[in-house]
Amino acid sequence: MPHLDDTARFSNLTNAEVSSLSSGAGFWYSKEVGDVPAINLSDGPHGLRKQDTSADHLGIAPSVPATCFPPAVALAQTWDVELIDRVGRALGEESQEEGVGILLGPGTNIKRDPRCGRNFEYFSEDPVLSGELATAWVSGLQSQGIGASLKHFAANNQEDDRMRVDAQIDPRTLREIYLRPFQKTVQAAQPWTIMCSYNKVNGTYASQNHWLLTQVLRDEWGFEGYVVSDWGAVDDRVAAVSAGLDLQMPYDGGIGDDTLTAALESGQIDRATVEHAAARVARISDRSVAERKEGFVYDRDEHHALAQEAASRAIVLLANEGGILPLAQGTKLAVIGEFATAPRIQGSGSSRVNTTRVDVPLEELRAEFGAENVEFATGFTTEGGPADRALVQEAVVAASGADVAVLFMGLGYSQESEGFDRTHLDLPADQLELLAAVLEAQPRTVVVLTHGAVVDLTEVVGAPAILDAALLGQGGGRAIAAVLSGAVNPCGKLAETIPVRLKDVPAFGNFPGEHGSVRYGEGLYVGYRWYEERALDVAFPFGHGLSYTTFEYSDLAVSAGAGDEVIVAEVTVTNTGSVDGREIVQLYTSLEGSAFDRPVKELKAFAVAAVAAGESVRVKLAVKASDLSVWDVRRDGWFLEGGSYGVHVGASSADIRLNGSVEVTEVGQKLALTLQSTVGDLLANPAAAAMIGPMIAEGLGGLADSGDSEDGLGIDMLKMLESLPLNRIGAIAGGAFTIGQIQQVLDAVNAL
Repeated sequence: MPHLDDTARFSNLTNAEVSSLSSGAGFWYSKEVGDVPAINLSDGPHGLRKQDTSADHLGIAPSVPATCFPPAVALAQTWDVELIDRVGRALGEESQEEGVGILLGPGTNIKRDPRCGRNFEYFSEDPVLSGELATAWVSGLQSQGIGASLKHFAANNQEDDRMRVDAQIDPRTLREIYLRPFQKTVQAAQPWTIMCSYNKVNGTYASQNHWLLTQVLRDEWGFEGYVVSDWGAVDDRVAAVSAGLDLQMPYDGGIGDDTLTAALESGQIDRATVEHAAARVARISDRSVAERKEGFVYDRDEHHALAQEAASRAIVLLANEGGILPLAQGTKLAVIGEFATAPRIQGSGSSRVNTTRVDVPLEELRAEFGAENVEFATGFTTEGGPADRALVQEAVVAASGADVAVLFMGLGYSQESEGFDRTHLDLPADQLELLAAVLEAQPRTVVVLTHGAVVDLTEVVGAPAILDAALLGQGGGRAIAAVLSGAVNPCGKLAETIPVRLKDVPAFGNFPGEHGSVRYGEGLYVGYRWYEERALDVAFPFGHGLSYTTFEYSDLAVSAGAGDEVIVAEVTVTNTGSVDGREIVQLYTSLEGSAFDRPVKELKAFAVAAVAAGESVRVKLAVKASDLSVWDVRRDGWFLEGGSYGVHVGASSADIRLNGSVEVTEVGQKLALTLQSTVGDLLANPAAAAMIGPMIAEGLGGLADSGDSEDGLGIDMLKMLESLPLNRIGAIAGGAFTIGQIQQVLDAVNAL
């Protein structure tokens, strides 16, 4: 596509001036040069982290007060694009009040391995879910005149050696899993900026990867904004600008500017290339200034209420044996665990928000159930270490004297963070010891989990009720109390699989790599795809989440769609319980006999249905051609394979309620047969098989056994010959026909 850059405005700038536009001014601002205004870029993505005085990218220095919404790990569990759009709008309003031009987010990388220290910033292990949620976040934010910075582009799936590690990924896996959510968001929402990652992708740093930043991002996807580096990600400024990087952050004291200026003057880089980068930065800066709402003030109470709503919808009810939840008014509770009084609401590092307020779970539970009915015991500290016998005993006494124990467990700020990966999935040993003691004293125990990434629940599943509260932001305390009391019916669903053990994880053995390189050896089989392909048991499957009501699925109707919607499914969802609820309906597809290696099934669409008790709603789910297509390395492009697709609709990847099928028409570049094609390729093409199949069968007939098939060609021989390249048939057939004869037929078939 043609570039949209207007470079005429830079004709009067010196080489040094035009070069300087492709780097920041200080830590959080772009430069003001000529008529190009400076704008502020601030960290996100679950809350504004604007620093006024001291500046850092590690979340150490203070920032202005802002609403801390649930981080992506929790927000993804809502599966709710409308809600996430509203969160994006609220973030835009807060950015407007603070004069911010670009909010750095959302994090759209795939959760390849649960040990990744930054998984709390990312949505899911699934690219379709990640892409849809990121699109909603970007759309909501940018509707308020604030630019998003979709990050980290690309394959930023670990913290270990993150500044230089080389992510080695095959083309199909890269396209279908790791680039797909970025592509969906770029093409649907056009984020103002994209942030390139620290790491290398197949041997080249992302910041200087021309294939990634120019060929794919701009030429294929039509991205119109600018590419900004992650803070400190540029290894070679000249190579980066040549590749398509537009803005290096933060300012490095002028070293990069001087290097780029020298390269301009020596002819190492064309001025037009540097001007294009400057023009893209200028266009977004102009837009930011034009859309600024001077004097805007957001409603802090309203935003806190939205944070509470988002948190309540993010909670996943993992287990509820015996219907222990919801808890009735008047229930005597023993609330145990330091997280009940000092909640961990977000991750650590560059996204850490200075909150406007925080709902404390213990205070909210006392308000919900009455202070006289709630006793608290610390039980453990988040510092880890051996179990404190006195604290355990205090908790046991409280639990044994209550009707129900509510035990808050999880990972503290120091146990997972940006900057390092975990080496295990274990919960702290002192917490597990406490859990065993509490369960023995009080079998009616509810566990509330706090964590930014998946934890091993082997010893937790002994509790009859488990709430996955992930990281809920500043409204989490009220949300937990509301769900426990039944004031809110839980409706969250897992956005990632919880495995039984670390050794079952898809990337185990390939994570985090060694000596500056990591091989993505699991290929397409990330998350639930891996566990289903290998028939592995999991603790809780992708998409799982219970409710205080029950839902029945019926009357599935599947049809071929029109335009980009190639499959349309409609299903009736009935609330068969006694309370109103929300069900997240999930659609997966499969294709038996595919010419491509495919997972058992893959998520391709989802919808949130609010259903009143005893009522039914008709839910529509549409599968886009772009989501159903595969990346064909032979075509070096997307290909929608035709065939009879299985359509599987249900409540999780492991809870499929209804199945159907639909014929999908092939869409994509026709794959020409060549002499390098095999006998199998030829026989898979009906026209070619009809024209040349008998000739090949006759020529190879002498090699065959006396025949299991009508033409005398034995089945075993046919299977063996399927992998034979066509240009070698002549030699095998003893000269029964020539290469020229085969080529003539191929030309005729390819011309059809």
